[in-house]
Amino acid sequence: MEILNWILGLGASVMLPIIMFFFGLIMGAGLSRSFKSAITIGIGFTGINLVINLLTSELGPAAQAMTERLGLDLKIIDIGWPAMASISWAWVASALVIPIVLVINFIMLTLKLTKTMNVDLWNYWQFAFVGAAVTAINGSVMWGLVAAGLSSIIALVLADYTQPYIEKFFGMPGISLPHLTALGFMPIIIPLNWVLDRIPGINKLYADPETIRKRFGVFGEPMSMGLIIGLLLGIFGGLGIEKVLQLAITMASVMYLMPKMVAILMEGLIPISEAARDFMTKRFGDRQIFIGLDAAVSLGEPSVIAVGLLLVPITIGLAFIVPGNRILPFADLAVIPFIVCLITAMSKGNVIRSLITGTIVMTLVLLFATNLSPAETIMAMDAGVQIPEGATQIANLDRANFITWALVRIFSLF
Repeated sequence: MEILNWILGLGASVMLPIIMFFFGLIMGAGLSRSFKSAITIGIGFTGINLVINLLTSELGPAAQAMTERLGLDLKIIDIGWPAMASISWAWVASALVIPIVLVINFIMLTLKLTKTMNVDLWNYWQFAFVGAAVTAINGSVMWGLVAAGLSSIIALVLADYTQPYIEKFFGMPGISLPHLTALGFMPIIIPLNWVLDRIPGINKLYADPETIRKRFGVFGEPMSMGLIIGLLLGIFGGLGIEKVLQLAITMASVMYLMPKMVAILMEGLIPISEAARDFMTKRFGDRQIFIGLDAAVSLGEPSVIAVGLLLVPITIGLAFIVPGNRILPFADLAVIPFIVCLITAMSKGNVIRSLITGTIVMTLVLLFATNLSPAETIMAMDAGVQIPEGATQIANLDRANFITWALVRIFSLF
């Protein structure tokens, strides 16, 4: 566990460059090219994290102000994904998750059951969470490990399925997202999109950032959209004029800077992706291998950030009106763009369609988070984490997706 904690403590911005450096060497990219690409990837990922942290730090106070104005009295506290990741890694069998998931990935690649090589080791905690939650409910470590392994298999299969959207919409050839935060609602989103395509009126509604830009000029620019969204969030939260203006500039900065940071990351990824494609072509003909990454690489698309930010006040409003919800959304509101990135891609950037689907999804997120909170509270207590004052239980929005919830509930029966 000490070795595992040391490796995980490096963080994704250090781990990913190291992994990609050695992967580049194996794929024949050469020492110089692999080194430069790895460092560029690290810089890009660091930039993305800086922008995400900026978003998180500003959204938190605004969300808290909005919930206070609405008078929400919800006793399950959203502690956020970083805290839940630490709790998941404290699971007694967490040290086995990384080797198990790597072996599963290797076997599936060998048997051609997947094209994705999941190098996003940091987010293996999402698989550990499934196992830890199962163990918290039924006490079985064995069934917890089986559930964790199965969740990684599902992630690889869905990463392959959604890869064409990543390549076409985000312009990222050879990249897939075996990230359960983004993939977790695919079993619901796919049929839901089919239904929406057949509802008269709704299937004709369309507005993407380019359409908005043409219609509204400078006010349709991504940074202007961020500015307006920030102003609205601040006003709804009843913040003072100074805080409202600061929030507006921050949201404008997020909308402007995120595509720049993702572009830097892609600058580093493309040479290694090309080397991997050449390597596979020489040895295995036309077989493709996708590099599986964190969904953070999708946040450079303005429509993803716009939909994510617009869903923040919608989610807080839903918390007030959805029957059965007991969670106070707070720390994980900045995760919403990760949840809706593939929704937006499958909607071809259609902000209206994405908001409709996203609202349905966030309703389910609140209900799943409420349902999983007893297990997460047990996990936290087992890890020695103190429950926040005023809360009866803890939960988070990041893990409250359909696949995670379904696996935890099914394997908890054994």
